[in-house]
Amino acid sequence: MASAYLCSASFAFLQTLTFPGAYAPSGLIGDGFNSPAWFFVLWHATFPLGILAYTLLKDGPEPVLKVGGSAATMIVLTVLGVLIVVSGLAWLATAGVGSLPAFYTDSVIRQTNLGNQVNVGLLLWYSIALVVLLARTRTILDVWLIVILVAWMPNFLVAALASSVRFSLGWYAARGFALIASFLLLSVLLTEMTVLYSRLANAFSLLRRERANRLMSVDAATAAIAHEVRAPLGAITLNASTALALLRSKPTELEEVDVILKDIERDTLRASAVISGVRALFKEATDNRTAANLSDCARQVLNLAEAELLANQVTVTTELLDNYGQVHTDPAQLQQVVLNLVRNAIDAMVSVTPDNRRLAVATEIRRGSTAVLTIQDTGVGIAEEDHDRVFDAFFTTKTSGMGLGLAISRTIVESHGGALRLVGSGPAGSTFEVTLPINPR
Repeated sequence: MASAYLCSASFAFLQTLTFPGAYAPSGLIGDGFNSPAWFFVLWHATFPLGILAYTLLKDGPEPVLKVGGSAATMIVLTVLGVLIVVSGLAWLATAGVGSLPAFYTDSVIRQTNLGNQVNVGLLLWYSIALVVLLARTRTILDVWLIVILVAWMPNFLVAALASSVRFSLGWYAARGFALIASFLLLSVLLTEMTVLYSRLANAFSLLRRERANRLMSVDAATAAIAHEVRAPLGAITLNASTALALLRSKPTELEEVDVILKDIERDTLRASAVISGVRALFKEATDNRTAANLSDCARQVLNLAEAELLANQVTVTTELLDNYGQVHTDPAQLQQVVLNLVRNAIDAMVSVTPDNRRLAVATEIRRGSTAVLTIQDTGVGIAEEDHDRVFDAFFTTKTSGMGLGLAISRTIVESHGGALRLVGSGPAGSTFEVTLPINPR
């Protein structure tokens, strides 16, 4: 189809160069009489030919012509092939026009009967292409090609009946149909692309908004927990320092130490109550649990994180199973866990060159009863001495992290009867694994 439109555009442009009175009294090239008419014939003979070739070959299992190399190579070769064909036919319609049948003999205004006959022939030629396309319509492109063929056909009908004389009313009417048909597909494609990109932009905006809302809820929860726990921890630290100072004083003030130890006990119980309250939130959320697919959850999270993945130039590869047992979980909480792991992986790869930023997400079944989600990055990794501490509350390897993300994620997974663990980590990256029991069928 691209070749058909390229031929049409080339012959239409060359016709303007040969048309009498356009750029020169007898045209810039050709004889000024028959060359414009022959370019018109070539223009409208090659376009239906391209549509026929497209229609007959589009449903084939493989391309008819295979050319090694990239798509750009194929495009360049196609354009060169079209230009060679156009150049040869253009030479025939200009330098060799004397050996072709004449449309005009003694005047540039009135054409011979051959012109009417050719217009009828072109009308039949377009009709053949239309019938074949109607019989093999499959796509929206096919529908609009049908519309274009129908829009072109009145041009030939008017030209055959009322366009024997150039610059007459019939001649201008035929040109009007040609103008409409020439711009129809371009206008439709531009409109469809504009609508499509508008919908994609809206969908992308909604995904980013949903992702932002989810992240805000996590950040708000962790900030609240950090705020509530930081106060008793600060009081414990201050009281412990004071108690040590009193014990080291001479004489030792044991009565004050007793009061301080009671304060420490009270603050410890307060911090424990905060943590227990957080765990209770997850336990109370069991009412929202339902059967869910671990692979679907991973896909949804990757969609939510698409903007951040693109911004950080992270290449994502997936191996997600579809046909396997489902897990009993709260989908929103599970998405929070996977999203936290994906964000951690992105943060770990910030200092790596963009070419080496790769995120692998995979699911599998182990022993027929456990669903496993694996998230592997190519970041800087976690120091070996920190492997056992990454899930501890308030421990973080980030400069601005709170150290609660992995701790909360492990709590969520364990509340579902599963496990979240660090499989391995080193200079080549880290691998985290989520395991959940599969519901019995």
